Parts: sequence; structure tokens; C-alpha cells
Amino acid sequence: MQLSWLVAVALVSACGAPAASNAPPRSSPADVTTALTALIPQLMEAGDVPGLAIGLLRDDQLIWQHGFGVADAGTRRPVTRETVFQTASLCKPVFAYAVLKLVEAGELDLDRPLTSYLPGSYEVGPDPRLGQITARHVLSHTTGFPNWRTGALTIQLAPGTQFSYSGEGTVYLARVVEHISGEPFEAFMQRTVLDPLGMTHTSYGPPADASQIAIPHGLWGAPDASARPPSRDRNPAAGMYTTIEDYARFVIAIRRGTGLSPALRAQMLAPQVQVIDGPPESIDTPAPRRRADLAWGLGWGLETTTGGAAFWHWGDNGDTKAFVVGLAQPRLSVIVFANSVNGLSIIRELLAVALGVPQPGLDWLGYETYDDPVRVLARAIHLQGAEAALRDYRAGPTARIAEPALNRLGYQLARAHQLTDAIAVLAQNVADHPASANTYDSLAEIYELAGASDKAVANYEKSVALDPRNAHGVAALARLRRATP
Repeated sequence: MQLSWLVAVALVSACGAPAASNAPPRSSPADVTTALTALIPQLMEAGDVPGLAIGLLRDDQLIWQHGFGVADAGTRRPVTRETVFQTASLCKPVFAYAVLKLVEAGELDLDRPLTSYLPGSYEVGPDPRLGQITARHVLSHTTGFPNWRTGALTIQLAPGTQFSYSGEGTVYLARVVEHISGEPFEAFMQRTVLDPLGMTHTSYGPPADASQIAIPHGLWGAPDASARPPSRDRNPAAGMYTTIEDYARFVIAIRRGTGLSPALRAQMLAPQVQVIDGPPESIDTPAPRRRADLAWGLGWGLETTTGGAAFWHWGDNGDTKAFVVGLAQPRLSVIVFANSVNGLSIIRELLAVALGVPQPGLDWLGYETYDDPVRVLARAIHLQGAEAALRDYRAGPTARIAEPALNRLGYQLARAHQLTDAIAVLAQNVADHPASANTYDSLAEIYELAGASDKAVANYEKSVALDPRNAHGVAALARLRRATP
């Protein structure tokens, strides 16, 4: 049975999980856990999330943890309390905590240039601004580095002037920490954080016992053990594996200030910079506008919710997702790990039940919900192919899916090796947004991946004509033209 795009919209809306966005706070932990136990499987089915683990903390105690679904859809191995998940960027606050312990010991100054600890140009070349970057800049994402380089690493904003999320900054600081401590990064983290906090099931890179790992899964729940690039397996910004119970130990340590003076712990959770309205990597954001309800501390996102202040962070390694949030009052925290590219599509409803207040951080991140039109279109493509699904989409409501969302869907299809469908979606994005240089650049990139060099060149040319500053397009054109006989 094949579903049109419009029919799919109706079915997902009708058959999805019950709305929970307006759920009131529940004073009884038993009420909350009962509600979550019923709700989460429904959300997972609606959102195509194979496996999920959750932990609830109240007054600095892990009061409930539960595994749902499967760690590996291929073997049907269930998620248990021992299941180890990739945490993606949830390891950044853990690293920040380790760095602050160095500060506490007098071995690192938050405001001293990192080049004074690790002389040289790092990987940036002769840019004098490298000498301005400090540990505070790294932990508050104000280094001016991109999130991840696509070529040579460059400083793209003056350090300290604007928030722009950067994994590259974390990697740089980790190199400095290795130089100061005289030990490899993993050994340093083991000695300063994992061993003292009793995080015995946590590692950088996959644990030795692979039978406990939650395997990443793609759009439609298919397992993909190779989803993470091997070169990032031990990345200090994205490479930590852990369990709910272990990460709860870390959150409790942050709550209590374990290993830190009250003043330094207060700095960690104090705003260092306001977040820019727009994508987390804000380097290219025109006329950046600072948000009043979101800031960044030292390793943590900070938000002002309708229920008061909270610290939070998210994790996204593609086919694995994670989220942690802690309210200041009442002292409630939630940790969620999911082994799916769709893991954050169900997080709003889940957190609404667990905490009872909206999450500004989630709104800022902009992840589609499980019943968002772009997710419904994706499901229609899965069921009937892109040509038929897009035909129904064009015949449907006049409102078009936003450019970034359709662009993400194209790349998700490409990662799932559905290049023909990916090209069709990105071509639709070009048709919907013909004045956007990015739509042509993305379509060209997938054409190149598919081996259609002539079409790749044509679209890169259109992209560069619209935006001559598109360095990616300029470099791709030069490469493809050199390769043309």
C-alpha cells in the first residue's frame, strides 16, 4: 500500500503519540515515570527510534533509569541499564569539568593565551589571533574557529567577540591539556574524571566489550555499525561512550561541585556569552542577534525556562543523539541517549512530561519533530520513492518546507546511500529556493558524489555566481575542472 504525502501527514498526526507539550509538572516521581513508561514506546514507534535510554535525577540522586527498544535492530538485543551509548557532544561538559580541575590545581589559567602553554601555530598557520585564544574562549565557544574544518583550519571570527559552536576549539584545548599534563588525553580524563567519579563503564572510543554497545541506526531503523567516522572515535569533542548511570554520576558531581571550589563551580554555570539566534555554528550568520534566554557557560549551555534557570547540552553524531538538562529549582535532571538519527525528534514531548516546562535550547537547535512535514515527506519517500512523494508534495499545500530542513533531508538520504532520492529532494530545494547559493552547492555536492561531474559543475557554477564567497564551491569547481580531460 502506497501513501501520498497528504495521506501520510494525516496518518502520522492521527497515529502519533499523544501530545504532551502542555503537560503540567508532576510532583510525584512515580506519576512521571509511569507516564514516561507509557509514552516513550509510542514516541519511538512514531519517530522510528529503535533504542533509547533515560535517567531521571531528583535532588542529586538517580531515582529512575530505563532502557526502551533495541540496542541493535539486526539482532534484537534489548537496551538495558548496562547498554553503552555514543554520547557525541555530551562529552564536552565532561572535558570542561576536567579543564576546570586543572584550573583549580593552578596548572592552567582560564584567561592566559593557550599559545603560552603550547607554543607554535598549532594547525592555523601564521595568524596572530591564535595568540588571543584562551581556555575560556574554548569552553564558551568564542574561539572564532568553525565547528569542523572542511580544508585548512582557519580563525573566522575575532576570538572572544561572538558565540559560534566549535568542536575544533575543544580538540585544540585537548592538545594543550596533553602538553600540560604530559599524558595522552584518554589517560588524563581517566585520572581526573572517570576514576574519581566511579565512571567505570565510560571510555573514549568504543569499549572493549562490543556486546554492550548501542549500534547507530539510520532514518528507517536500519543498523549502521560504521556510521561514525573512525577518525573521530576518540575525539575529545565527540568520542565518549557511556551508560546512563555513569553519566548521572557526572551530573551529580556538577550539581554538588565535587572537585571544584564554589567560586569555580559558579563560573562554570554562569553566562560567559549570549547565544546567537540561528544555527549553533554562527560564523556566517548575517547581522547576528543575541538571544536573551540562551547563553553559554564553561562547557554548558544555559537557558532561562518558564520554570527557571537550567543547564543543558545536546549530542549529535549523525546516527546517534543525546540530551541532558538540569533545572536549578526544583533540582531535577534528565539524561536521554538514543541510537538513531531520529533521536531528538521525540525529545520535546518526552521532556515536557519529565520536567513540565518548554526547552528554549531545543527550540534554538531547530530539530524537526517526529510529525514535522519534512519527516512526513521523508516517510513518504521511504514508502513510495522520491519521484511520487515529491509529486504529491508539489500538488499539496502551497507552503513549502524550509530550505535548511529540506537540505538536511537530502543529505540524510545521501548518507543512507539513496543518491537518486537525495538528488530529487535537493533539486526540489533548488526549485523552491532558486535564489539560495547553498541549495545549488548541496545539489552539486551530491551530483559529484554520484559521479555526475557535468551536473555538479553546472550547479557549483550557479552557486558561486550567487555567492562568490562560497569557498567550498570555488574549490570544488577548480578540482572538477582539473579532472576534466
